[in-house]
Amino acid sequence: MPHAARPTVTLHDVAAVAGVSISTASRVLNGSARKVAPEYEARVLAAAAALRYTADASARAMRRASDSIALVADDLTTPSMGLVVAAMEREARSAGAFVTVSATMGVAERQSETVRVLRSLRPRALVVTSNRFLAEKAEVRLSKELRAYEREGGRVVIVGETDMTFDSIGFDNFRVGQIMGAFIAKIGHRRVAILAGDRNLRNMADRTAGFIAGLRAGGVDERDIQVVACEVSRRGGFDSARRLAESGMDGVRAVLAVNDIVAIGALKGFRAVGLAVPGDVSVTGADDIPLAYDVTPRLTTVALPLAQAGTEAIRIVLGEGGTGRRMSVDGRLLVRDSTCSAADRP
Repeated sequence: MPHAARPTVTLHDVAAVAGVSISTASRVLNGSARKVAPEYEARVLAAAAALRYTADASARAMRRASDSIALVADDLTTPSMGLVVAAMEREARSAGAFVTVSATMGVAERQSETVRVLRSLRPRALVVTSNRFLAEKAEVRLSKELRAYEREGGRVVIVGETDMTFDSIGFDNFRVGQIMGAFIAKIGHRRVAILAGDRNLRNMADRTAGFIAGLRAGGVDERDIQVVACEVSRRGGFDSARRLAESGMDGVRAVLAVNDIVAIGALKGFRAVGLAVPGDVSVTGADDIPLAYDVTPRLTTVALPLAQAGTEAIRIVLGEGGTGRRMSVDGRLLVRDSTCSAADRP
């Protein structure tokens, strides 16, 4: 036989059993900063335990802004985003808050729609990650929603590329590409392919432009730089590498991928057609996700302080803000096993 539903126990019931006012019971059970005499606190806790009282979190959220910090992310499946979210969660919990996450799946219009829905839930702050879609109308709509949220008392920080005047933590993606392009030119490669990802995303476009600038400054002729659009995924890197190999490589001996995930796919793609990395072709990535060190060969990449960005985002939204401050974090070259000098090849 099914069990009868347990009767709902209210805060009023707890207060009655404890012999205290509802406001006193609420201060004890809802974590108020106002102190309650130890005798009353013990009575309330004993009554709550006896009655098996559970605080109604949804009712509390309706009465006041919550302690949640809402993250609006492009894609939660990427390891780089995992590093950001984990760092945000650690920092938020240390401050007595917690992080909720919504994904827009890389669709620009969903960013503004998601923020509009979140406004009704009254989170304490919003963190928006942005790969910066090259679509002005989409960004204008997002900015309007974020401004409305600020007027309602919320706090906003952008992690990634933006021209909006909110507090932001940006990555110098052009510099990331430039560092890697200069390195590949320095070790002697003169015919290069770039796996450029989605050119409609500002971070990908900036990294690609940086690759080209670094290569050209190092003496590579622009005619010898092949730019290949691809899906930003391991499958995208795999398919692009196979197509390059099947077309004969056209003298290409180095492949620069816009991030580590694409580069790791390219490693597998070249292996599938019998090309050795770095013996036949050097491969590089960007971001320095944990897997970049664990694959074989270990991936040469440009490390970005992704966890630091997540931590700083929480500190900004929980502190004094709203000043339109802009932080920028730089990348650092990590030379590992997936690259070698052109002179070292037969």
